Amino acid sequence: MASQRDPWLALTVEDPVEPGMPICDPHHHFWDRDGDRYLLDQLAEDVSGGHNIAQTVFIECRSMYRAHGPEEMQPVGETEFVQGLAAQSASGQYGPTSVAAGIVSNANLMLGVAVQPVLEAHIAASSNRFRGIRFSCAWDASPEITSGRSNSPGMMQDSRFRDGFDCLQRMGLSFDALVYHTQLGELADLAAAFPDATIILNHIGRPLGAGPYAGRRDEVFADWQKGIVAVAAHENVVVKLGGFGNLISGYDWHQRAIPPASAEVAQTIEPWLTYCIEQFGPNRCMFESNFPVDKASYAYTTVWNAFKRLTRDYSETERAAMFQETALRAYRLQDGP
Repeated sequence: MASQRDPWLALTVEDPVEPGMPICDPHHHFWDRDGDRYLLDQLAEDVSGGHNIAQTVFIECRSMYRAHGPEEMQPVGETEFVQGLAAQSASGQYGPTSVAAGIVSNANLMLGVAVQPVLEAHIAASSNRFRGIRFSCAWDASPEITSGRSNSPGMMQDSRFRDGFDCLQRMGLSFDALVYHTQLGELADLAAAFPDATIILNHIGRPLGAGPYAGRRDEVFADWQKGIVAVAAHENVVVKLGGFGNLISGYDWHQRAIPPASAEVAQTIEPWLTYCIEQFGPNRCMFESNFPVDKASYAYTTVWNAFKRLTRDYSETERAAMFQETALRAYRLQDGP
């Protein structure tokens, strides 16, 4: 649990690398769960490590749904909740970062065209911060991977899903795609069917390293590469670079006596991220923290140091795209909240 990891994370403390570089963190969550709280105070503490985090984007995590009312409208409670935290941040009392400058919530695309009122309700609740939705399509045959999920295989091909997706696109909203590496071909097909939609691939497509995929890193990497090539062929898709601290990735950092330093993290994730950057190009890539999920494995300052270390050979323009500008464009943050 995020808050319980703090004493362990404090065992590896680093100064920020290149602290002046502007960053938009386009992927973090807020929640208040049993023994696991990550709210504005906790994010502000992580961000205070010295990196220049100018903006953030909140990504849905089934937090603070409405307890009453129509089921399809209950996710609007998450937008209302995060809008309140964004207003707190705007007071300046939690630091200079514009927290939740963009809000990405949930709506059930399997509603088809009936999803439109839900999207309209999100917009009304957000003071111009709502940017789109993440509706998880992640599915795997192994219960070790998909335990607790109600997703089904082939969702992205379902006509109801596509009707809902068309509604999302027509309203000018983005789609955050949460899939596993085994589903990247399906996502490429969706991107081809909706070339005008902005699709944001989360966590480089979540290459799996747990359950039946444990100990098969080379095989997974080869399969993942094929999927990334297929998705990157579609110019309407951008990719988030990160997510390796999630235990489903199969790395053992969370089990160590001392957290990893940024040099090791950079070396470990470099082949994956370099391949993504080669296929998508820097202008379609954005680094992400995925906190507090990735807090299970390393500290906030550490992961941004790792990203900076592995991009030292890129140009200033390319780095600016990956650390801020791609996110600002994809989430339309130039228009402000």
